[in-house]
Amino acid sequence: MVHALLGRKIGMTQMYDDNGNITPVTAIAAGPCVVLGITDKNIRLGYEDIEDKKVKKPQLGMFTKLAIKPKRIIREIEARPISSEIKVGQEINVNVFKSGDFVDATGISIGKGFQGGMKRWNWSGQNASHGSMSHRRPGSIGSNTTPGRVFKGQHMPGHMGAARVTVQNLLVMRVDQQNNILLVRGQVPGHRKSLIIIRSAKKKQAQQNKQQ
Repeated sequence: MVHALLGRKIGMTQMYDDNGNITPVTAIAAGPCVVLGITDKNIRLGYEDIEDKKVKKPQLGMFTKLAIKPKRIIREIEARPISSEIKVGQEINVNVFKSGDFVDATGISIGKGFQGGMKRWNWSGQNASHGSMSHRRPGSIGSNTTPGRVFKGQHMPGHMGAARVTVQNLLVMRVDQQNNILLVRGQVPGHRKSLIIIRSAKKKQAQQNKQQ
């Protein structure tokens, strides 16, 4: 079975356990996805139906050849191991995961535009006393004759957000198979309705393989 899905972020809510403790969770509308292609290491998934007239002709020909309804989103995902039982055209639902599993969620973080260093890199700022005119400024970034340059990676103001981010080892709290909804503990990158790629936690799998 392939433990990978495409989905849309719904938003955040919270859950209560038997002891009354609150756990923040993110709801994800995960799948159903259709297998469009399989390689040794990767699997190509299609997500969300789309009208034929909105698809380019070469791509429409591919879907027609596979006898699959056109999909809006196509992503090739590394998903190992891939079972020999998986076939092209097969539908994958949220039931590939279960409560207690750990997953990695990948998405595009919320864009925040051009930001100063205090917000972007959590600088503490300079003197805020009377007369100071450099409260939030970076100050000098230069150096003396040696080494006489600015080091690579120097934290500076600039564009913040709108980057591909992966949050690892999120615990699956609940799986709603009827509505194809996945509840995972913690936050997931991206705004509401943004595309999320969900895969089995890579590091957790490596730890389990070492223990075996």
